[in-house]
Amino acid sequence: MADKTVAEKTAPRRIDRRRARTRTALVHAAQRLLAEGRMDVPILEITELADIGVGSFYNHFDSKDELFHVAVEEALEGWGALMDRLTADIDDPAVAYAQSFRLTGRLHRRHPKLSRILLIHGLELAHSDRGLAPRAFHDISAAVNAGRFEVEDLDLALAVTAGATLALGALLHEQPDRDDAKSSDLVVRGLLRQFGIPAAEAERICSLDLPDLDLVDTVIV
Repeated sequence: MADKTVAEKTAPRRIDRRRARTRTALVHAAQRLLAEGRMDVPILEITELADIGVGSFYNHFDSKDELFHVAVEEALEGWGALMDRLTADIDDPAVAYAQSFRLTGRLHRRHPKLSRILLIHGLELAHSDRGLAPRAFHDISAAVNAGRFEVEDLDLALAVTAGATLALGALLHEQPDRDDAKSSDLVVRGLLRQFGIPAAEAERICSLDLPDLDLVDTVIV
């Protein structure tokens, strides 16, 4: 009787884990297709890529569009959450802003799949309440409140940041021999100057050590 009770308790957990694995496989398959620019594929191809049955698809998503929307959000939310962790101990919001941009700039070359998702859907993500946009907006607002940035229009500052991120990523893909680290630091140094940071201080901020990128790589899908 006791064994039956244990089995009854563990069965739902196994089912939940199996459902979670299936959903994750679908999202990862969709992210791969997004990175390849292939969003017009049939659901059958998505499920084959995820190595699951077609019927399982509808246990998690109502449509292909819903899956792709979730795949985009989760990819960028994961990167945004990582930026949160890496900047949690930084007291200066100007440094936090610059570090997130510098790391994201390096993302384009080190993680082209995630980069292409960002580039393909960048403009819509600039207005999303998840992912990179709300984090950048928070850093800009905090820097203004702390007297570090001189910004009249927060939304415009966010738009400029998003535009710089996307333009940098596109250039790095177009010019594979370009130094991604140097280019990223140069762009954010210009943004810091535009937001009122003196030249010497902007240079100092952009020369600060970054977290170990090899450790960062281990949490990127």
